[in-house]
Parts: sequence; structure tokens; C-alpha cells
Amino acid sequence: MAMDSTTSGTPTIQYHNITDQPVTAIVAVPVSTYQRNQRHCFGDSIPGEFPLAANPSIVLHVLTTCNLDPQDLAKLEATCSFFRQPASFAPDYELSMSELAALDMCQKRAIFKPMTPEERQDLKQRCGGSWKLVLRFLLAGEACCRRERSQAIAGPGHSIAVTSNGVAYSFGSNSSGQLGHGTTEEEWRPRQIRSLQGIRIIQAAAGPGRTMLISDAGEVYAFGKDSFGEAEYGVQGTKTVTTPQLVESLKNIFVVQAAIGNFFTAVLSREGRVYTFSWGNDGKLGHQTEPNDVVPHPLLGALENIPVVQIAAGYCYLLALACQPSGMSVYSVGCGLGGKLGHGSRTDEKYPRLIEQFQLLNLQPMVVAAGAWHAAVVGRDGRVCTWGWGRYGCLGHGNEECESVPKVVDALSKVKAVHVATGDYTTFVVSDDGDVYSFGCGESASLGHNGDGDGQGNRHTNVLSPELVTSLKEVKERVVQISLTNSVYWNAHTFALTESGKLFAFGAGDKGQLGMELVNNQTERGNPEQVDVDLR
Repeated sequence: MAMDSTTSGTPTIQYHNITDQPVTAIVAVPVSTYQRNQRHCFGDSIPGEFPLAANPSIVLHVLTTCNLDPQDLAKLEATCSFFRQPASFAPDYELSMSELAALDMCQKRAIFKPMTPEERQDLKQRCGGSWKLVLRFLLAGEACCRRERSQAIAGPGHSIAVTSNGVAYSFGSNSSGQLGHGTTEEEWRPRQIRSLQGIRIIQAAAGPGRTMLISDAGEVYAFGKDSFGEAEYGVQGTKTVTTPQLVESLKNIFVVQAAIGNFFTAVLSREGRVYTFSWGNDGKLGHQTEPNDVVPHPLLGALENIPVVQIAAGYCYLLALACQPSGMSVYSVGCGLGGKLGHGSRTDEKYPRLIEQFQLLNLQPMVVAAGAWHAAVVGRDGRVCTWGWGRYGCLGHGNEECESVPKVVDALSKVKAVHVATGDYTTFVVSDDGDVYSFGCGESASLGHNGDGDGQGNRHTNVLSPELVTSLKEVKERVVQISLTNSVYWNAHTFALTESGKLFAFGAGDKGQLGMELVNNQTERGNPEQVDVDLR
């Protein structure tokens, strides 16, 4: 069957980055000295034709093993009828070749594998009725959340590290049992959470006096303060849980991510549904509950029928990265003080509301981060946007002004970003080549900038525009993830995770949250130092 380019009902494909040249320039090289041979795929096939239909199973194998992007599969359907007509293969004989390839790639994903046929069909409809859209949803979640890979979480006064094999370590402050070791004693070195042996952890979240761990089976274990939402020094949550306990109210929800704010907790299911605990007494998250409610409530409103791939919790608001057939988008809900919801105002939102500015910027959000009072997004093209309260320069725009809608960080125009992390008036950006930039509040040396040779210099100075963290260049490792403290009550510390699984820490370490002993009455570490834990 010949490759054809049908036009009926098919959008025109635009090819970019191809320099226009005169025809004479393209054919200027003489070819008469070469013998021209006509290529034949099989026997007596007509020259110029490629008989894809001769062995479609091989074509399907190639599409699947090459891990084509869902957009590429869609383009194949748009340009060649072979890829959009029924392929007559199991498990669904009516599916096109591109749809089958997408389904095959979905079946390789760890989150998709344990789903029942009914659950898979529900997810397909939720994503827009196409396996290509399901594949895009799954890939987007993997890209922004480091699922099934090692990670480190710099919580408020304590830290969690998870190896690529799912082993969880904790260290630092432990006044509420948030380390999960059965005690309330501080730990100055990474210590494995022994009670979780045999359970593979894939995600972690740390909040004020509280920790949540998520297994590859979608189960959630929580320890520390027993309330799902309160201020750090509030009157609720006085009971402490010192060992990981299965959250029974979530046992019927396959959870893939958790985010802990100061007044609420949110979890994300593998189908892309968002559930919240607490902070509903005034309907702040679209439902009425008591502040210490331990029952999850689905987040109502615009996101009820839109799959979400990532959630991020600030002090008093929640961001959700959604995957729609038209593209990626960001929704916000909660407290609008400082403009951190991104809608051009400072009013609260009781239900999730689309941040429209990204459409005006022609930016496809890929990673979202919610700091205590400001937020950031990385786009598919590598641009970084920030908005919210700009105190100490945490937005990176060269001043301390608030921005009520996302604004591109012009100082990073020559950097292709792949990751962003936010804290309490602090922001970190990781580029595609592993360089790290930081800006914002310089307290506790958590920005990683050291002026002179003795490591003192400007390490506590606020930084209004992005600066390269040169101290991380010296570790001779490619950085893939940054995590920093996101709390108004604790001095910040920062983790830098490298491609090879090495973990480097700097910033406040007075409670052991850096995973290392400090000497001579030191309370912080200015230069990145490797933590004695292997996260490979």
C-alpha cells in the first residue's frame, strides 16, 4: 500500500525549522556520476511504494519499541490512511495501528499495568476517548513527578529520601514522630524506616510535623501529627503517630501523589482525580467539613471531569496540572492573597479555576510548583513563569513586586528549564544540561550562593534575579531534581539529587535535617555536601 497524504477532513501538517532555499540550491550537487537504483521493498513491488500492509505486525512492533510521542502517532494517522484504518489486531480489532501502538506503550507504564479492563476504559474516556491521549496523560505524570525513581524531600525541619528501589529513609526533627521510627528522637543521619520493609515506596510528601508515603500499590502511609490540616503551632493534631499507619479512608483510592499544605492535605489518584482533607469549614476547597476531617472529599468544580497529572500545595492554596485534549493547563484554588492564584486578582477561589494566562503566552505547562506564597511553572519549550508574592525577589524579575498573573522570567531566556522547585520566598530552576539557578530569600544559606573563598560572603543575601549556583557545578554531577523547605515556620534547607543517585544538601541543619553532623555550634551548611545515602 502506498503512502498517501489524504486531505479530506485532515488538518494540514506544518513543518518548522526547515530553512527555505531556492530549488537550484537544493539540486546544485551533480548526481550524474552515480548510478541510480530504484528501491524495492518486496519482489516485484512498484518502485516508490512501501507495502506497509505486507507485514503490519512488524510496523506495530517498530511503533511500540521506538516509544513515539503521542503527537507523532497522531501525525502518522493524519498523513497516511494505513495508520488510521482498523488494524485487526487483538485486543481490539477496530483500533487503528497508531491507537494500538499507544495502548501497547500504556501497558508498559507501572501505574497502568494493574488496572482492570473496566478501569482502563474509564481512564480512556476521562482522557478524551483515545489511547494516545491516555499515553500523553501517563507520560506527563512521569515527567513532572519522578514516579518510580529516587527522590528527596526537604520538609519543614525533617527530610525524606526514597531510593529507586522504593526504600524510604528519614532524618531530622521528630517531635511529632514524623520520622516514622517509633520514637520522637531526632535523627542526624539517614535512617531506614524499617516497618516498611517489603513495601515499595514511590512518592513522599512532608509537611509541618507530618509525613505521607505512597506505595506502588497506591496505598498511603501517614505518620506524625494525626490531623490532615492545621497550622504548625495550632491546637489540633496533638496526638502523635510514630510509625507509618495505613490511611484507611484512602483504601479504595489508588493514590499516586500527595501534597501537604498548612491547612489541608490533597491526594491525586491514578485516574487523575483530586481529593482533599480538611480546610473545608468555609467551603474553601469546594466542600463543607470540619478542620480535622480525616475523610477525603473529591475536589469539585472544573476538574471533576478533567484528568490531573500533578498537584502542588502552598501555604493556603492548591495548584493542579491538568491534561486536556487541547493541551496542558493549570488550575488554582484557595487563598488568593498576593495574587498567587494567577488570575489577575487577589480574591479567593472556592473551586478550581483555569489560569488563562498560559494560553496568552502560548506556553504548554509541564511542571508546576507551589511555594508558600508564590508559584512557578516550566513550559514544554523550557520557559519559566512565576507569579504571586514577590518578596525577597523570589519571582526572579529583578524586584520584589507581586505578580497576579504568570510572568515569564526574562533573565532565564537563554536557559531551557526542565524542573522548578519553590519554597518560602525561594525558587530553584534546573536546566536541561543539569545547571541550577536560584533566587529569592537568602536566609540560612539555602540558595547555595557563596561569595568568597571561606564560604561566607553573600550566602545570606537575597537574590532578585536568577543566579547560577556555582557550588553545585563543583560536585561534577548532573543535577536532576531540587527540593527545598516550603514552610513559613522553619529555616530552609535544600537538596540536590544527581543523575547517578547522589544527594547533596545545604542550608539549615540545626535539627539534623541535612543528614549530617554539624560541628562547632554550626546551625547551617553553606556549601553542598554529600549525604551518606545511596538513592540508586
